[in-house]
Amino acid sequence: MSSIVIHGHTFKTKISSSEIQKAIGEVAKQINKDMKGKKPLFLAVLNGSFMFAADLMKKVNVECEISFVKVSSYEDKTSSGNVKQLIGLNEDIKGRTVVIVEDIVDTGNTIENVWEQLKSLGAAEIKIATLLFKPNAYTKTVPIEYAAIVIPNDFIVGYGLDYKGLGRNLEDIYVLDYENDKK
Repeated sequence: MSSIVIHGHTFKTKISSSEIQKAIGEVAKQINKDMKGKKPLFLAVLNGSFMFAADLMKKVNVECEISFVKVSSYEDKTSSGNVKQLIGLNEDIKGRTVVIVEDIVDTGNTIENVWEQLKSLGAAEIKIATLLFKPNAYTKTVPIEYAAIVIPNDFIVGYGLDYKGLGRNLEDIYVLDYENDKK
């Protein structure tokens, strides 16, 4: 098990890149089955979902489109609870199937906010695809149809997820190592 230090905090490997790719393959297989004939629009929520979205789209084989939007609800190591307006949606989604692609769903604040905005714009069907899901932190009722990996309520970085801007480029996912953390 390897460890890294980001902003003075020690993190240890939690999920390997091979485990991540296997889980993404399973989600893609289900999406391919469910979305056959629907021509969905995948909306990747930046910044964190960029790696997951790229690898997921390589495995999705139904006719589809992808676009990128931006919202944010994180400050430091916890969810701020403040979700900003959806930015960057240029497609007409009225009557369409939309798949929101997220890096992680914990409290559900971001997902609920984006889901409500898309519904108000006339989306016919909205599905959620997330790399990581924290069911013990989830407080909303929006269904999470495609959760690649279910994790406990730990603070993690890597594979698109950051800590104060660093760590997004790591191919594995790391968890804060409370036993060896010096801060």
